[in-house]
Amino acid sequence: MAGKEKTKLPKGLLENLEPGEVIIEAVKQRFAVEKPKWVIVTNRRVIVFDEKILGRYELTAVPYEKLEKVVYHRGLVGSSFKLVLEDSSELDLSWLSKENADKALNAIKEALERISVEPPKLVKKKGLTATDIVLEKPKELVTRGISRIEATTGPQEDPLKKLEVLKRLLDQGAITREEYEKLKAKILAQLQ
Repeated sequence: MAGKEKTKLPKGLLENLEPGEVIIEAVKQRFAVEKPKWVIVTNRRVIVFDEKILGRYELTAVPYEKLEKVVYHRGLVGSSFKLVLEDSSELDLSWLSKENADKALNAIKEALERISVEPPKLVKKKGLTATDIVLEKPKELVTRGISRIEATTGPQEDPLKKLEVLKRLLDQGAITREEYEKLKAKILAQLQ
């Protein structure tokens, strides 16, 4: 996003961006007397930011590696928009207007296309009064992070470099804490 537009974002949100994280789309939904809610799509994750008064907020960040699919039902009267995570939990964003939901869906699709080899799967069913859209992340996105780690754990590479790469992947959200600990133990075992 351009610097001028970025200044319109809430301070609490800007403070939570990671170094090198680029905002692809920022949509906000304003309610009558409340502060707006935001959906921020970055090159690394989807952030849901619920701004409160007096500088308070609630933030939920979903790295693309943890996102299973986006389910969007767009009806004549109402709509629903959900992020479904790997653990089958859902983040309900039905408060988004249809226009903002369209923007968020397109931005998530664009982000997934940027970081994966395969394109995301898009299923669209258009009826007379409603459209149902399901955007599924490519399966290779799940295994690509692990493959990169396994590729770096070959016997020819320095174990300290392997640990650095492993830590970087954990910090980027490409692997889980469990995967990190398992692979770290494997690398340390090679040192003995």
